[in-house]
Amino acid sequence: MNLIIAVAVGGAIGAVGRYLVSGLVIQQIGSHFPWSTLTVNIIGSLLMGVLAETMKLMWSPTPEIKALLTVGILGAFTTFSAFSLDVVGLFEREEFVALISYILLSVISCVFALVFGVLVVRTIFS
Repeated sequence: MNLIIAVAVGGAIGAVGRYLVSGLVIQQIGSHFPWSTLTVNIIGSLLMGVLAETMKLMWSPTPEIKALLTVGILGAFTTFSAFSLDVVGLFEREEFVALISYILLSVISCVFALVFGVLVVRTIFS
């Protein structure tokens, strides 16, 4: 039960964080291209890389804290479900260049951000 509570609390925090970051990006850049979802996915992937490598190298959190941070906060913060919806929206509007660009930018940027997070932690603490 403690794990479920940890995930629920983390999920609330992550969802609010996603809402605030997405709103800020839309306010600053606009919403024609799904920059807000892309931004949240990159940030979330970077944080997941930092967190995963930190837990691997120097920190062994309790299962509850690990669930709170990874499944809860970052799981709710990152938005690949929203990514999928954006892809379908671009497809339905027949914006094929934006569709391909968005898919490639999302996948490549998020994987790169996660690896970068891992390398930052390795550089600082190794």
